[in-house]
Amino acid sequence: MTTAVTGRNTGSPMPSKITVPELRARKSSAGRGDKLAMVTAYDATFARMFDGAGVDAILVGDSLGMVIQGGTSTLPVTLDEVIYHCRAVARGTQRAHLIGDMPFMSYQTSTDAALLSAGRLMKEGGAESVKLEGGRELADVIRRMVRMGIPVMAHVGLMPQRVHAMGGFKVQGRSDDGADAILEDAIAVAEAGAYAVVVEGVPAPLAERITNAIDVPTIGIGAGVGCDGQILVSYDLLGLNDTMKPRFVKRFQEFFRLGVEATRTYVDEVRNSTFPGPEHSFGLPVEPRNPVTDALSPRHAPATYGPTH
Repeated sequence: MTTAVTGRNTGSPMPSKITVPELRARKSSAGRGDKLAMVTAYDATFARMFDGAGVDAILVGDSLGMVIQGGTSTLPVTLDEVIYHCRAVARGTQRAHLIGDMPFMSYQTSTDAALLSAGRLMKEGGAESVKLEGGRELADVIRRMVRMGIPVMAHVGLMPQRVHAMGGFKVQGRSDDGADAILEDAIAVAEAGAYAVVVEGVPAPLAERITNAIDVPTIGIGAGVGCDGQILVSYDLLGLNDTMKPRFVKRFQEFFRLGVEATRTYVDEVRNSTFPGPEHSFGLPVEPRNPVTDALSPRHAPATYGPTH
């Protein structure tokens, strides 16, 4: 039995949900070919696709401000927008762990603000954990959130919400001091209770140092192969972004080009009247004809406009 809303087969057993303890436990097996594979998603259809492909976790990222909304940064994204997309992704996800990204200024003003924002992502958005950007300065916030039962994924290195402070989307930690600072940030958030740490835009040797220094999984993006897992923005992974290709991105398919080609074929077929064809069209029902009953049926009787007697 398939539901019209979700398209899920409700007669088949539900797949086992990936939990925070399971993700954290993968730290010990990542070096044995069991690395974590994560991807971003923003709607139910993409979520079903990624969930069916076997990803371990899906992040509803504030990257939606760039790939969905067409902005130049993630800064304008609001908490309500992330909640909206999180709800959609939750409907399409059965197995993968679901993470809600905390947008700019939804957690920086106070610990209470962070708790309220994270609570909304979980209550209203269906997120199973949250992600926030920052290091030592957010250790106390993370510690309190974890005590309140909110699982937190941290994010160090290149932090897109600090794009202006960092002078753009630039690799971080190239100097000795910069590398040490990022390492200290990663240690601080792990000790505060973060169950995993995204390491973005740092030299590969630094990412490996961080991975070896903390006891929770590191999730790399633009950080080399030495992390315990990887994450990519889905629009980069699928080649849906035709205007930008960062060096660290591998396009595993060219969906944008394929989409243009498919749409061009559609336009051509509409204009030359080959679409829709008979197989895409509906006709009237064919009824068997009976000369006797047809002759006696009311539709063949002469029209009357008054008394007949």
